[in-house]
Amino acid sequence: MKVLTSAVIVTAALALGACSQKTQDHAAATADSAAADASVAADKASAEASAAADSAAAAAANASQEASVAAEKTENAVQAGAADAAAAASDAAQATADKAAEASAKAEEASKK
Repeated sequence: MKVLTSAVIVTAALALGACSQKTQDHAAATADSAAADASVAADKASAEASAAADSAAAAAANASQEASVAAEKTENAVQAGAADAAAAASDAAQATADKAAEASAKAEEASKK
């Protein structure tokens, strides 16, 4: 009986050892798979971050260009407004000069009478 018990214990130990190796192999394969998945996810995240940065840089460049165009249009509008104001002042001065000449002519005519 002792021999049989010893044989059962040895067989059980060998079976347990084989099971442990198989478990270790599966654990290693699972770890490798998880590492590969994490690497793919990191690469994808890096690519998406790079694309987002490129998009942000392009948007900033476009905004800068649009601001420059808007500033130029504003400057042109200010210059046009100043030119319009100067023309209006010149017209008003001419009208005043015309009225003054008319009043002077009437005064001269009245003084002759």
